[in-house]
Amino acid sequence: MPAPIRLRELIRTIRTARTQAEEREMIQKECAAIRSSFREEDNTYRCRNVAKLLYMHMLGYPAHFGQLECLKLIASQKFTDKRIGYLGAMLLLDERQDVHLLMTNCIKNDLNHSTQYVQGLALCTLGCMGSSEMCRDLAGEVEKLLKTSNSYLRKKAALCAVHVIRKVPELMEMFLPATKNLLNEKNHGVLHTSVVLLTEMCERSPDMLAHFRKLVPQLVRILKNLIMSGYSPEHDVSGISDPFLQVRILRLLRILGRNDDDSSEAMNDILAQVATNTETSKNVGNAILYETVLTIMDIKSESGLRVLAINILGRFLLNNDKNIRYVALTSLLKTVQTDHNAVQRHRSTIVDCLKDLDVSIKRRAMELSFALVNGNNIRGMMKELLYFLDSCEPEFKADCASGIFLAAEKYAPSKRWHIDTIMRVLTTAGSYVRDDAVPNLIQLITNSVEMHAYTVQRLYKAILGDYSQQPLVQVAAWCIGEYGDLLVSGQCEEEEPIQVTEDEVLDILESVLISNMSTSVTRGYALTAIMKLSTRFTCTVNRIKKVVSIYGSSIDVELQQRAVEYNALFKKYDHMRSALLERMPVMEKVTTNGPTEIVQTNGETEPAPLETKPPPSGPQPTSQANDLLDLLGGNDITPVIPTAPTSKPASAGGELLDLLGDINLTGAPAASPAPASVPQISQPPFLLDGLSSQPLFNDIATGIPSITAYSKNGLKIEFTFERSNTNPSVTVITIQASNSTELDMTDFVFQAAVPKTFQLQLLSPSSSIVPAFNTGTITQVIKVLNPQKQQLRMRIKLTYNHKGSAMQDLAEVNNFPPQSWQ
Repeated sequence: MPAPIRLRELIRTIRTARTQAEEREMIQKECAAIRSSFREEDNTYRCRNVAKLLYMHMLGYPAHFGQLECLKLIASQKFTDKRIGYLGAMLLLDERQDVHLLMTNCIKNDLNHSTQYVQGLALCTLGCMGSSEMCRDLAGEVEKLLKTSNSYLRKKAALCAVHVIRKVPELMEMFLPATKNLLNEKNHGVLHTSVVLLTEMCERSPDMLAHFRKLVPQLVRILKNLIMSGYSPEHDVSGISDPFLQVRILRLLRILGRNDDDSSEAMNDILAQVATNTETSKNVGNAILYETVLTIMDIKSESGLRVLAINILGRFLLNNDKNIRYVALTSLLKTVQTDHNAVQRHRSTIVDCLKDLDVSIKRRAMELSFALVNGNNIRGMMKELLYFLDSCEPEFKADCASGIFLAAEKYAPSKRWHIDTIMRVLTTAGSYVRDDAVPNLIQLITNSVEMHAYTVQRLYKAILGDYSQQPLVQVAAWCIGEYGDLLVSGQCEEEEPIQVTEDEVLDILESVLISNMSTSVTRGYALTAIMKLSTRFTCTVNRIKKVVSIYGSSIDVELQQRAVEYNALFKKYDHMRSALLERMPVMEKVTTNGPTEIVQTNGETEPAPLETKPPPSGPQPTSQANDLLDLLGGNDITPVIPTAPTSKPASAGGELLDLLGDINLTGAPAASPAPASVPQISQPPFLLDGLSSQPLFNDIATGIPSITAYSKNGLKIEFTFERSNTNPSVTVITIQASNSTELDMTDFVFQAAVPKTFQLQLLSPSSSIVPAFNTGTITQVIKVLNPQKQQLRMRIKLTYNHKGSAMQDLAEVNNFPPQSWQ
């Protein structure tokens, strides 16, 4: 058989292919020749054939048939064969294939080989694709090589030890003695890998973290030598000595100094030196400064050092590199709540980033700008954000409008300014605002009694001839219907009144009704407004009757129903019309966030006190009622109880029985699915009955400590407790869900169940989105009736979407404080 072509010739041949089909034909022909050679056990050219196979694997073609040949090369005594064999094993094998276990013995022999390069190959392979079984078998050899005096082997052994610890964390203590002298090494390669190993051990074990905190002075000394050392051609990168090692040490210091006063104090000086002495003209220096800033912000550093770190981020915002500007904005967004005043100094630079061409920078700048708004700068910041809203891309308008609404509601200097700002948003981006903007603005206008004439006049002028912004038209129609008499009378004192007749007002509303741009909802607003004007106007009642009767035959069912009912008011119930259509009273805003809210002051010295009112005493529907039957999987399970008495069967349709599987808090056997015939359950009045005459909750200062019920994957659930005044057996639990990751958690649903001796009621959550970076929380109220004063136990289920994936998790909460149930 002729000798196979060399790898270089194969590469040259494949590159001459003009089409994908031609390349595929060449590859298939060569693969066939390689298979034939493998079948004939051709030891002479096995190394060459596997090398060609690896090249074809890198091009994306299947090469799995070469796995056993890699093992044969590893078992060879020739270094060239071993090199290709180990490379092939790292590329073609992984721990999901059992064939990788066949090379365990070969790796063990090579780890004890007399040649350091063969030992290095074995260490690289084990550190790349070693399974947990291989790591357990070979950890002893790795630990021996970690103690050797050969720096070439020590750096590879340290990286291999990192892989072993990741696969088998319980082997961590085996490497502890070997780490004692690693930081005394002069070789930068060994130092670098040693820091990586120490970082991995500290991140995985609190005990190791406490043990290695005593190394902080030594790490500080190494870092100081790096920044003070002269030029070293071996380690110099753009004029900076070994930036890779500096970055690794800064990351390790960040872990060691977190939540530890002594360690943080020991590294304050060196962090200040790095921050002031590092050259910023090159990207290498910016990388070190960024890691320094993260370390300063994460440890218990001095206030002056934190200001220095924020000033560095402020300089990053002026950099021409988009990536540097982006990481600066992201870092400032994380620190704005803790160091608000320091970030405020860079407000003008942050606002300038709103004009950046890069959309990711623009979004981060918008989020940070909203975080900087407070009562002192509300006018200036709103001016910039409204300008941004006017010129930004459509994908920003919804978030920007919502942010402006929230900021204006929280910090508005006057009612007129508040109304003007929201009207400007509706005029600029009305089609993009969220659904709750219209009722919120209507409520604001209703409660601003002295501004009614001014507001209706502004809205009337805003929609003259332009019905494109539907939310604006809806608010205008509602206000004209409510306050049309003020519009016609010209009583506006805030600005020059306009002269409008009753017919002109009706012309506008009729134009809204017949406009092609008007949605069904908008037409409903307009028709109701026309009907209301029948009690405000005196000269046009017959015209209003005619308009209403026309729409009694509309093809829009909603509009038709309204018109028919309004016609009936004119005919059968005309004596009740003026009472039914009288002006709306001042509305009270109902908060669904539980009995207490957290006020963020954004740097103001005196936050406004928040009044908390007891929720209404009427029954509140809950969508979770009876949805968690058999959630705990035992015989003593109670469903979620609705607020009103119900005669609904205990079964919620069968599909939710045993929702979480055979989970049992009491140790009883799991309940079998309920039979088709279930006796009716008549629940007694529950929780909200008889609460209208007294405050619902005791003061928060009852001494019941809060608990963390769940903390995993960046999601944290905290429980706070209160007791009902009217019924001591009722415990009111307010959950707060926060998200420390970099992306929002959407479609968040919290479900809970308790044993049968308790009764549970879930009220509606404040939102379904948990904002990223802990910038907000979801709150939800749980009410538990515990008549027998038994220890409280609960099983919770969490579902949400994060990073494009649907997440679901279960947890058991048994650490309720005794004050919450005794």
